[in-house]
Amino acid sequence: MGFYCDYVFPRLMEWVMAGDEFIRLRKGLLASAHGEVLELGIGTGLNLPHYPETVTELHAVDPAQLLPNTIAERSARLSFPVRIQRDTAETLTYTDRRFDYVISTWTLCTIPDPIPALQEVRRVLKPGGRFLFLEHGRSDDRKIAAWQDRLNPIQNVIGCGCHLNRQIDRLILDAGLAIVNLDRFHMQSVPRLGGEMYRGMAAKSD
Repeated sequence: MGFYCDYVFPRLMEWVMAGDEFIRLRKGLLASAHGEVLELGIGTGLNLPHYPETVTELHAVDPAQLLPNTIAERSARLSFPVRIQRDTAETLTYTDRRFDYVISTWTLCTIPDPIPALQEVRRVLKPGGRFLFLEHGRSDDRKIAAWQDRLNPIQNVIGCGCHLNRQIDRLILDAGLAIVNLDRFHMQSVPRLGGEMYRGMAAKSD
């Protein structure tokens, strides 16, 4: 991926996304997770301290290996095992209907093909399972969305593949998932271009 994306960007992401508002949002999203859980894009492991003890096993997929020592230290403090595959979300190797929960936080912006990845989420969820998401994306404000479109090519470079302008709820619906609840808001600690948030829960539509 290159020196910047492998070494500089992970440390920048760790510094920015460990802030108080990020922590509060992670804790709130993950509080209901239980059973066998799959996380898309574990990154530097910032979610790990906030999983509840109701989780029995955590699997994660991420094609990048970002700050592995940090992830190992955070994993060692948990009461359940953490198993990471260096793989892409578009081609999960897990069996059908395996997971109680699938988690995605600040990840759908970067996955190259998000709809196939979300179709895989649908496949690996158990009947009654839930997909919890916390993502930044396209603004409902037309002026802000226009600036997101203009700046997206630059963001792709400095954010190592991150997109500012993906309409997260539309991607989820297009993949065949049903949105159970959705909360739209903007983060106070992040400029609105990158802080327009989609938070919610989805399930299989059949």
